[in-house]
Formats: sequence, structure tokens, C-alpha cells
Amino acid sequence: MLWEEDDKQKVAERVADDVVDLTFKINCKQIPTMHAYELAQALYQVLPWLQDEPEIGIHQIHGAATGNGWERPPDGELMHLSRRAKMHLRVPKEKIEDTKQLSGETLDIAGHSVEVGEASVKLLNPVQTIFSRYLIGPQDLNEDQFLEWMVAELKKRDIHVRKMLCGIGHTVTTPEGQIETRSVMIADLDKATSLSLQEIGVGPGRHLGCGIFLPHKGIRAVGETEDKSHYTGT
Repeated sequence: MLWEEDDKQKVAERVADDVVDLTFKINCKQIPTMHAYELAQALYQVLPWLQDEPEIGIHQIHGAATGNGWERPPDGELMHLSRRAKMHLRVPKEKIEDTKQLSGETLDIAGHSVEVGEASVKLLNPVQTIFSRYLIGPQDLNEDQFLEWMVAELKKRDIHVRKMLCGIGHTVTTPEGQIETRSVMIADLDKATSLSLQEIGVGPGRHLGCGIFLPHKGIRAVGETEDKSHYTGT
């Protein structure tokens, strides 16, 4: 855990519309919990140009959570989806209309049909606390080493983080092998830094749902249920 107290600097605000989340309604009963690679491949079939846009984020699909934390079937099992389930892509505003072409298509994700409905645009929310469910860093690091790597990566972008926590780890499976990820929460950010991290992310793997930051309502356990984060399913 990294936790330093300091006065926040005041930074000029700007409109948060350079990068947005496109939220698609979907109709799908169930998909594997580990579906990141298959989702990306299905999207490439409909939007071939997406393969040449590595900065676009493809959020993994999440179902309803239970209990006080983000709980879903273990990695490798099937996840049942409700009618409120959504698919999210984080795209630059110049790609919004091109990405909306997904509406009306049916994706094949590991043998499961996902009907894609209409899309809505959600602006990024520059809150003080953000988290990433899946973040790829150097493999085989312990928590302290991973946090040190995160601090060094952010310093390269002139971002000094004082409050950061690691949480739940998950595995992303690809044909090249398994990739270990960590969930990370960063707190006490000014609006400009929060927005920058959400727009650009950290580490590789945007098309696998990795390195994408979401707003988080307060300092709680990392990996908290998605219906207590930015995505409420509405």
C-alpha cells in the first residue's frame, strides 16, 4: 500500500469529452468469465479497423455482483448475465460514429451469441478515486514491487501518486499464454490527473480490458462490485 498525505494541487479543469465510453445494450444469457481475448476477436470481425487502434479500451463484460464485494464465478466458469448487462468500449470522440456500427450485430464470444443493441455515450467522470480491475505489469512481482513499478510508470508521465492500493488478481488467457493481472485503486487525485489516467490508462492490453480506469465512489476494497462504480447498469 502507498499512502502519503499532502495538499492537493489545483489544476485547471477541461471538458471531459476527448475520450468517452460507448455503452451498448446487449442480449446474452451467459458467457465465460475469461472472455477478454474472445471478445476482442469477435469485435475485430465486425470492426476490422479496431485492430489498428490499440489505445481503444474494450471493457470485459461483467454481470451482477452479490454480497459486499465484487463476486462472480471463478475464472474459467460461465457467468450468467441479466438484462441490465452492458458492453463498454472506451473510444476517442472521433471514433464514436464508427464504433456505433456495432449496434444490430451479433457477436460470437466463445460459442455464445451476444446481440448488440443501441449505444449511448457516457463522459468520463474525473472523480478523486479511480480503479482498474485488470492491470498488466511485469510478471511475478509481489504487491510492494508492483506498486513501485506503478509509481515509476506514472512518474514518467509527471504524475505523482500518493495513495494507491493493490487488490484482487485475475488471469487473462490468450493463445500465447496466461497473463497475470492486478486490480489497482488510486485515490486523492485532482480532476485533471484522474481524467488523464482514465483517458490513457496504464500498461498494455487495452483490447483485453486491461489498464482501463473507472471512477470509484470512495476508498473501499479494490475490485468492488461494478454496480457501486461508474457503471450502474442504467
